[in-house]
Parts: sequence; C-alpha cells; structure tokens
Amino acid sequence: MPNVILICGKICCGKTAYAQKLCVENNAVLLSVDEIMLELFGQTCGDKHDEYTEKAKLYLLRKSLELIQKGINIVLDWGFWTREERKEIKEFYVSRGIKSELHYIDISDEIWRFRMNKRNNAVLAEETSAYYIDDNLAAKFASIFEAPSKDEIDIIHCE
Repeated sequence: MPNVILICGKICCGKTAYAQKLCVENNAVLLSVDEIMLELFGQTCGDKHDEYTEKAKLYLLRKSLELIQKGINIVLDWGFWTREERKEIKEFYVSRGIKSELHYIDISDEIWRFRMNKRNNAVLAEETSAYYIDDNLAAKFASIFEAPSKDEIDIIHCE
C-alpha cells in the first residue's frame, strides 16, 4: 500500500525543499496547495484566498486517492498548521485504510526569519514564484501555527 507523507511546519521553514527531497527518496508525487494557488492567482487573490485554498485542498485529497489507487506514494506539502487540520487529514486516510505519517520541520526563530528574508528577496528579484511574506502576514501565520505534540509526529526534521 502506498504511503502518504504530511509535511508540517511554519511558513518559510523549508517544507517544499524537504518535500521535494522526500519525493525523490520515496518515488512519490508532490501535491502542493501553494503550487496550485500561485499558478492560478499569482501573489494575490484577495479575500477569496481562504475559500480557494480549501477548494484546492479538497481537489488534492481526491487526486491523492486516485494516485494511491494506482500504487503511487504521496507527499502533501500543506503546512498542517493546526491540530484540528492534522487530526482531520489523519482520519481521512485512516478511514480509508491508508497509512500516513507526519513529518514536522522544527527550526529556530533565527533560521525562520533568515529564510523569510531570503525568500522575500528572491520573490522581489523574480527568482521564485513563492509567496512574499510581509511582517503582518508573518505575524498572522505565527499566531495560527500550533506546533504538533510528540504523539502527532512520526518524524521530526530539525535544522
């Protein structure tokens, strides 16, 4: 049975780079909400962002089931910032007899700020299509993020 790897961590913590590495190591397909959102809407889609993000997640969940039925491993690069979201996604797969594991990327605040600055500079230089994270957005995401408890984590990746 194929495996589903859930990548959890703060915004700009290195989730996508880690997810890409896991895809190579596990012969897996990467399913990324940010990839879809940025491709369709660029940097802004206004107050519809949360609604569109939820629709993208539902689409990717359905697509993940299709891929799993074909025997393909999946890496979900979504962040999984809240306990409730992690619980729901685990239950989604468990209820279908599908194994999933949560990989948590734990980084210091110093490294986190460095990565945000590096990413923002790359966005401004048009070297990447990632989201630009200003101070207000960084504060918003920091207030939303709930670090997973030890019993939620299957693998911890520290930097």
